[in-house]
Amino acid sequence: MATPQERFIESLKELQKLQDNGVVAIHTDEIPNRTYKSILIRTGFLKEVSKGWYIATSPEERSGDTTSWYTSYWDFVAKFVTHKNDTKWCISADQSLQLHAGNWSVPAQLIIRSPKSNNTTTPLPNNTSLFNLKADLPDEDLIVMEKGIRMYSKAAALIYASTSVFSNNSLDARTALSMISDASELLPTLLEYGHTTLAGRIAGAFRNINREKISDQIVDTMRQAGYDVREIDPFESKLNIDLSVRERSPFVNRIKLMWMEMREIIIKAFPKAPGISEEHGAYISKIDDVYTTDAYHSLSIERYKVTAELIDRVSSGMWNHNINKEDRKQKDAMAARGYYQAFLIVKETIIKILNGANAGKQADVDHQKWYRELFDPSVVAGLLKSSDLAGYRRHQVYIGGSNMFHLALRRCVTQCLYFLSY
Repeated sequence: MATPQERFIESLKELQKLQDNGVVAIHTDEIPNRTYKSILIRTGFLKEVSKGWYIATSPEERSGDTTSWYTSYWDFVAKFVTHKNDTKWCISADQSLQLHAGNWSVPAQLIIRSPKSNNTTTPLPNNTSLFNLKADLPDEDLIVMEKGIRMYSKAAALIYASTSVFSNNSLDARTALSMISDASELLPTLLEYGHTTLAGRIAGAFRNINREKISDQIVDTMRQAGYDVREIDPFESKLNIDLSVRERSPFVNRIKLMWMEMREIIIKAFPKAPGISEEHGAYISKIDDVYTTDAYHSLSIERYKVTAELIDRVSSGMWNHNINKEDRKQKDAMAARGYYQAFLIVKETIIKILNGANAGKQADVDHQKWYRELFDPSVVAGLLKSSDLAGYRRHQVYIGGSNMFHLALRRCVTQCLYFLSY
């Protein structure tokens, strides 16, 4: 008969196999051995999300921690809803628009349209839920799939989104609009279904972001086809901003819009700029005083994954259910050392600025040094590879308790470079 330790090892191997195959949402049938499942739940490696459905968690996760759920949310929903409805579903036009605009924040409630639904709510962890809306689906050519989520196409989402999106969620609406380069992306649907009111609204929306050419093409083409179109601006305000027609990624224009929308509000809330302090020594001393507090708050949590190293540690009897204290101490020590080294190099940058260097240019020159110093101790200790010092992070990072979306790794470098140039 297998010992408890041997059963635990086999349980971890089952979970690792699933994770290595990219499985995030785990159906009960995927771990058919009830003993293994029970062990993983008891030791904190598995958590039930809905009856018969699970996600992997960290055994260190505290009650009420949202990280494992928020980092698994979209993968879970895609598999969970598809298992229930096959391909006969999609999310709402409003929420489709948000995703096209790059806003993958976890919603309090996701609306699932399906002719198979029964207008009921499916509760999920951390006060989130699915609303199963019984409704016909748009034509198949108006549906696209991204990350397993079936949604309205970008053009269809803009056409069929509710009016409230433009007033209550203008950032996402303008970002999605900016990704349309020609009226021909919208006109086939508007013409085929005779959407006169929606055509007038979308034309007004494009004029609001200074895309007059698209607005005129929509109105003129619809009128030439015999439709009476009356243009209406659905936004409550207008921003004087130039959004690139050539930019296909939502994130660059999103940053521009966020900057424009927030800039004046923040400026009004800011006290008058004190200018560069003449008391350089006193200023640097204040920076030293806040180091401890700053380092304490610089904490992030990543999605937990079972590794071969963990299994080896369990096999050798070196793993502790609560935490492996020595490993944790080493990681904490290297992280703390990295924060300190980064703090020192940032302080050098500030001293250069105090002595007359241009703040923006100096930060652009030095910020890669900050990154290298931050992770250098972990490389020296063998916790990270030397290649991890190149560029920016190479693994996904999540902030504990945050439901905000995080840029895909391939987008990170581009957006950092754009942010520094803006």
